[in-house]
Order: sequence, then C-alpha cells, then structure tokens
Amino acid sequence: MNDAGAAPGAALAELTLQISATLARLRSAAGVTVGCSLKERVWSCGKTTLYRYAPLAPPAGSPPVLICFALVNRPYVLDLQPDRSLVRRLLEAGLDVYLIDWGDPEESDRHLDLEDYLERHLGGCVGHVRAQCGGTPLDLLGVCQGGVLSLCYTALHPQAVGRLITLTTPVDFHTSGNLLSKWVRGIDTALLERCGNVPGELLNGLFLALMPLRLTQQKYVRLLTSQPDQRALEDFVRMEKWIFDSPPQNAAALAQFVRWFYQENRLVRDTLTIGGRRVRLADIRQPLLNLYASEDHIVPASASSALGEHVGSRDYTGCAIATGHIGMYVSRAAGGEVPGRIISWLAERS
Repeated sequence: MNDAGAAPGAALAELTLQISATLARLRSAAGVTVGCSLKERVWSCGKTTLYRYAPLAPPAGSPPVLICFALVNRPYVLDLQPDRSLVRRLLEAGLDVYLIDWGDPEESDRHLDLEDYLERHLGGCVGHVRAQCGGTPLDLLGVCQGGVLSLCYTALHPQAVGRLITLTTPVDFHTSGNLLSKWVRGIDTALLERCGNVPGELLNGLFLALMPLRLTQQKYVRLLTSQPDQRALEDFVRMEKWIFDSPPQNAAALAQFVRWFYQENRLVRDTLTIGGRRVRLADIRQPLLNLYASEDHIVPASASSALGEHVGSRDYTGCAIATGHIGMYVSRAAGGEVPGRIISWLAERS
C-alpha cells in the first residue's frame, strides 16, 4: 500500500484507539451526580412535588419565584452543576426559588388531564407558595411546555401572578419552521389516549429524530475527537443522563396538549377553553418577559416571539438569545445572559 493509502488507515486506527480510551473514561464518569443546589420538599399532590431551594444570599426582598417546567422532561437540567445552573444564579441574586417536579405518572394516572395539572397541581403549588408570603402574588417562570401551562394559569388566575417569565415557550404552533408541529398534526389523539400512558423513550426518540445526524452522531464524534479531559467527560455524561431520562406522559393530558395546541393552535386562535373557562392571552396584563432561542429546533423563535402580538400586557419584553433549545438552560454562553436578564428585569420592576 502506498503512503496515500496508508495515511487514512493510520488515522482511522488512531481514532479507534482514541474512541476506545474515551469510552472507558465515560464509563468511569457514569456515576456523576445531577442537581447541585440544596432543596426541600414542601408540598405534594399525587406524583407532583414542590421543592423550595435553600438560600445562597441575603433576601432580595422580591416575591418568590415559582419555576414551572415541562411535563415531558426532568427539571434538574435547570440545576445541572454549579457552573451551569439557572437556579443557582437566581439564588445567588437573593431570590426565593421554588420548583415543580411533575414526577413519574403511573398507569393509574392515565386520565389526569390538563385541567387537573393546571388547577390541582400547578394551582396547589401556587397556593402553597403564596401562603408562605402572606398571600401576595408570586413571580411565575414557565419553561417550554411549562411556559404554556403558565400562560394558561395566569390568564385564568391573574390575581395569583404578579410577574410572568416565559423561557423557550411555544405560543403559535403553526409557524412555517415548526417541524415538530407538522409531524404530530396527523396523530390520532383519540387513539393515543386509548393506548394509555406514553413511555418517555418514545417521545425522546421523536425529539432526536428532528435533527438525527446532529443529535445522535455528530456530538459523539466531536466528543471522541476532541481529547476531552475528565471534567468535560463528566459534563457530557450529565447532559446525556438528562436527555435520555424522560418521564412517561399521562395519556389524557398528552392527547389534549397535542390536539389543542399542536393540531388546532387554540392558544393564538383564541378558542381554548379549560374546565369550561375560556383562556385568553389578552387577559394576561402582568409584566411579561419572554426569552427564546434564535437557533431552537424544538420551539422555533417565530413560535415564541408571537406571544407579544397576543398578550394584553403593556409591559412586554421579548428577547432572542443566540443559542439552541437546550443551550438556553446549559450552554456557557447563555448561562450568564439568561439568568442575568431575568434578574435585572425583576429588579427593574421590584
């Protein structure tokens, strides 16, 4: 074999050795922990648990912040590790932070619907937090699907929420670049509901299929060819743990969410009713900060930025962050900008 043919072979052999060594180091890092901030369980309803984080700084004097995460993922991505933690940055600013963890629905929970989540679970969390601060309105931070729930709750219970923050939250589900919406519009939601709870692995596979090469191959090649140190490997393992740690979804609530939002786009069409009550974005008049990712493949920027056209708030701030969907929570670039914008926005309206 000539030198031109030997070079690629030698490079491949070296890469193979590097991959083997890196995978061995990954296995040694498999026991890394996720979630870095101390928290206490303070309330529960069914599988839902409300946590309150231990303070890290003197109180800022602001109302408590309640974080409402998506049903389809675990909320610990917001507190992944000390240098990549939205929660920790809020605590360091002296904010009183609560977080909702929806838990793991069982088959006996299959009939739990969006009204249950809004009124009994989210509403129960809001009621507990407000009771701790004398009944005053709290600040609600809704993330992704949790942002949709937060918008609905605020529209129905405006007296409970003083300020609203939405992060990577879809509002208009029929914008042109919304591939996920196009994929699920043909789903038979009645059949989906009859089949029972949906395994988390199934939904996770759907999200990965939106960008299969980038999300299932390229990131591993980048890792294995970058000669990562132990810390970089542990960072990678934490993210992989979160990505593939998806809880099952209640059949009734998931079917309603797909049908009402992705298929029928009721939120911006002003046709959404929950529990016999009409949900109108125009009824949201609280100060509202809407942060979204300009490179988001799950919730396109156009799907989030549409919020400003529909809410009734006279104090609306929309801001695009130069990152992707998950990058909004864990990327080092957004790690300073996102919490910084939230903290300063709250301080300006204290």
